[in-house]
Amino acid sequence: MEFSEVIFAFFLTLLAGLSTGIGSALSLLTNKTNTKFLSIALGFSAGVMIYVSFVELFADSKTVLISVLGERAGTWATVGSFFFGILFIALIDKIIPSTENPHEVHTVEEMDGKSEHHQANLMKMGFITALAIGIHNFPEGIAAFTAALNDSSVGIPIAFAIAIHNIPEGIAVAVPIFYATGSRKKAFSLSFLSGLSEPIGALVGYLLLFKFFNDTIMGIILASVAGIMVYISLDELLPSAREYGEHHLAIYGVFAGMVVMALGLLLFI
Repeated sequence: MEFSEVIFAFFLTLLAGLSTGIGSALSLLTNKTNTKFLSIALGFSAGVMIYVSFVELFADSKTVLISVLGERAGTWATVGSFFFGILFIALIDKIIPSTENPHEVHTVEEMDGKSEHHQANLMKMGFITALAIGIHNFPEGIAAFTAALNDSSVGIPIAFAIAIHNIPEGIAVAVPIFYATGSRKKAFSLSFLSGLSEPIGALVGYLLLFKFFNDTIMGIILASVAGIMVYISLDELLPSAREYGEHHLAIYGVFAGMVVMALGLLLFI
């Protein structure tokens, strides 16, 4: 693999992670949340992730593993890796404090100063949410990085989808911290920094796996990444999309994401 490919994959992951800053900026600079837009955007991200997981990543993983391990063992390894990815991200979700769930829907209107929560509790909530997002985004960074390293035509839309997914997370961190401190700078900084866990995840994953990198490892990672992204789509993106807007808007976004992803991949045939 070329060094330039590694740098490009890392750069995409960095941009995806730091998009939490966009959510923070939206919450600090606007007076109203465009919930319909967020609903469609989150549904769109889910559509991109689900389509690329099953059509590209799972299929590529199966092809690679069958070529190395044979049809029976390769197929079993692909399916096993896919469900391992789901189990892995589910365990990450399990250790995140449920009382400060970073995927709970938040809006700009929460910053109107009418909250009855004590400032100390809000500050704690903001910090725990930032930590939870950091833990959760770590494997997402590995997923985005690996996908981009394997195929840039797949990596770019995945990075874009994760970036959209991170916008509400930025709001979730910024809203309680701003109300607790009254400082837009602190709220934006902590929200922005919480997204750094994705490029850190990419870097750690690369350093740990580089010396062992071969076709078998790549195939296992691709199937695991597919499992991670399907879980994120079904457990986080779609429920959040429905809460932000109407049910049908979220579904329209899902199918739009699938269509755009399909057309994008067809252009590279």
